[in-house]
Amino acid sequence: MESFAQALNYGIPFFLVLIMIETIYAHFFAKDKIRSMDAISSISSGLTNILQSVLGLTIFIITYDFIQQHIALFDLKPSIAVFVLTFVYKDFAGYWKHRFEHSVNYFWNHHIVHHSSEEFNLPCALRQSISEIIDTGIFFIFPLAIIGVPTEVLAIVAPIHLFAQFWYHTRYIDRMGVLEKVIVTPSHHRVHHAINPIYIDKNYGQIFIVWDKMFGTFQPELEEEPAVYGVKKASNTWNPFLINFQHLWLLIKDAWRAGSYIDKLKIWFMPTGWRPKDVAEKYPIEIIDDVYTQVKYDTNASVGLTVWSYFQLVFHLGLMLYLFNNLSMIGKPDIFILGAFIFFSIFSYTTMMDKKFYALPMEMAKSIYGLVIIAIYSDFFFINQFISFGSVIMATYFVLSIITAAYFVLYEFRKEHQMEKIVA
Repeated sequence: MESFAQALNYGIPFFLVLIMIETIYAHFFAKDKIRSMDAISSISSGLTNILQSVLGLTIFIITYDFIQQHIALFDLKPSIAVFVLTFVYKDFAGYWKHRFEHSVNYFWNHHIVHHSSEEFNLPCALRQSISEIIDTGIFFIFPLAIIGVPTEVLAIVAPIHLFAQFWYHTRYIDRMGVLEKVIVTPSHHRVHHAINPIYIDKNYGQIFIVWDKMFGTFQPELEEEPAVYGVKKASNTWNPFLINFQHLWLLIKDAWRAGSYIDKLKIWFMPTGWRPKDVAEKYPIEIIDDVYTQVKYDTNASVGLTVWSYFQLVFHLGLMLYLFNNLSMIGKPDIFILGAFIFFSIFSYTTMMDKKFYALPMEMAKSIYGLVIIAIYSDFFFINQFISFGSVIMATYFVLSIITAAYFVLYEFRKEHQMEKIVA
């Protein structure tokens, strides 16, 4: 837990610097700009995924360490060959896990958040799942444990393999010559994120594109077929929690409504998008058939709401890093209490980004919760030890949150809603 959290001290700033570079380039030199609300939503989604990982909020049926210690056939020692083997197999396994998530209704819910952005940029790379409550990754990498690859080797390789998938989420790098034949490039991955019929379910590779070429899922990017991004059933929200569980909620409703008990069961394991015939006829859903008529989700945020949303993102990123760097001092169960606060707060401010009226009571509940903690302990999770008057700063933030939420909901959103009614 703590070693991964410490690695993020280097990974997160590196990612943010690259995002800033891409944003500046897009603003001054590119036709396709990076939309603020989409980027904030993407990075916020990344915060939830990282927080879940660091706090260990995933159920493991069996752990890699258990298999490696009790069932391993060989006693391998760390070496360059073992590291290379682990990296290559991890990528091979990642290809099949990725393909599996695209192919089965239930498991698509674990991955849909990553495809939910209707843009393709570095922030969208951070849209990662929090809906995989029960870890399935072990079933794809257990051969490494069986042959005796040490846990510490996988612990080093896994984050490197994950971080190496970040850079190619961009529209601003064109073809890369001979590298296109071996590794996954931005061109390859633009295809993977596209919803054009010719591009759907192609290019599953994570580091090496050779797996797609070996197993028949490779598709080059075509000049005459510009990629259109997103998912066929648009998410229409900036809230990462809603995006994570929208597909699961649809499956639950369809299973409940299905007339056949067989359909109630098999819907979970059928190909992605399959619905019982009776349910599909009675409860149709809107999907994008013509990708070139796609209307991107947008809430037409004011400058004030955009600035406030950026502030909320930066504030909670700082709070999360504070948690990660002080896990031992804060201790259990307080790390989970603070983690829950950050989760709830991200849900709250992304709800504000969606311009939902219930964002106000949510911000009030969050802020009152924080103020109560400060009133009881005269501190906020030991922050006074690092920042003079830290708890005063936090209390000021909580009061400001309530006032700002009241302004947006009771004045700006209400005024906009009234204008829409007049126009209608």
